[in-house]
Amino acid sequence: MIRLLYISTARQPLTPEQLADVLRVSRRNNARVGVTGLLILGGRRFLQALEGPEEAVMTTYNRITADTRHFAVVLLAREQIETRQFAAWAMGAQAGGRAGEGGTISQAVDTLITPITDPSLRGYFTGFAERQAAA
Repeated sequence: MIRLLYISTARQPLTPEQLADVLRVSRRNNARVGVTGLLILGGRRFLQALEGPEEAVMTTYNRITADTRHFAVVLLAREQIETRQFAAWAMGAQAGGRAGEGGTISQAVDTLITPITDPSLRGYFTGFAERQAAA
């Protein structure tokens, strides 16, 4: 099993409806092939972790890199893993900006990453949320 972490930039800002559609399709596709992960959207920037069987993760990642709705896809990490950090999520997600109930994106991401035990992975998501909150 592997985990990939990448960052990219959307060509256009996503509406809530467009994001909901992306998540619906991603969750369906990911569940079908055993891929789990977390997607954070801040403005036009995405940070996403994908984990699961190597072939399924690489197929998913290659499809993402070919998607013309975003550009500047940068692979931040690729590693072999024994256990999943996102086992319960076909694709957990948090959009940037305010996170409902008056909370910030940093607070929402902190809640989402509570179960993550890998300190490096936690750092990527925490740092991304902090940068987006400051923007």
